[in-house]
Amino acid sequence: MKSIKEILYVLSLPLIIALIMAFKGFSEDKELQNIKNSNLNKSFAVVELFTSEGCWSCPPADELIAKLEKDNRNKKLYILAFHVDYWDHQGWKDRFSKNQFTERQKQYATWMNLSTLYTPQMVINGRQEMVGSETGKVISGIQSAMLESHAENLSLKVLKTEGKNVQVGYRSASTFKNSDILMALVQKHASSQVSAGENAGKALSHVQVVRDLQSRALKAQDSFSFKLPESNNAWEIIAFEQDRKSGVILDASNIKL
Repeated sequence: MKSIKEILYVLSLPLIIALIMAFKGFSEDKELQNIKNSNLNKSFAVVELFTSEGCWSCPPADELIAKLEKDNRNKKLYILAFHVDYWDHQGWKDRFSKNQFTERQKQYATWMNLSTLYTPQMVINGRQEMVGSETGKVISGIQSAMLESHAENLSLKVLKTEGKNVQVGYRSASTFKNSDILMALVQKHASSQVSAGENAGKALSHVQVVRDLQSRALKAQDSFSFKLPESNNAWEIIAFEQDRKSGVILDASNIKL
């Protein structure tokens, strides 16, 4: 027969666990809020998530960037979700995936001397990478990026819109050599009902989905043209300057469409 102490312990254990989980959630929410409020005038963080609807461990990373994106007061936190295509052979074709995005992840593996590709992977400012679902490491990485100061050399402007076609121009006062300018067309929100593969039966929600990525050598000014895949959605252009030798992101800006 159990003692009174043992009975009280068993009864209180679920409460203790609930309190621990609630405190953990509170701490994470507070850390996310700190990111939003920590913006320095000349700091930024470009957060790139490499993910896939065919990867069972990716939804938590998608949920994390959704938390980062939601009610984001930090205007210089730029989030991009690249859906890679190497999971598409597992029975589910991710409609947002592109081989181009897999090649970008491979380029990061070269820059960072990594031996393999994996999802979900987060890359921050082209300088550091981590598992995209590890909240503490992601928050720490963003906060670290936000402590650095950068010159604000890049500005964007919508030059022309015609139906689903949009032309976006940029100006840059950068003096860095060996820089490329990359411009991404980002779909703000999307969802999929997955019927096969590792996430079969799940309804997945996405934010900041990259639908098109273009790049070329940086100039003092230039423009890119995009065609919106859909008209009934919210779109954003995120542009950034990247050192083509090291992968380090030197400057970034965005504009809503």
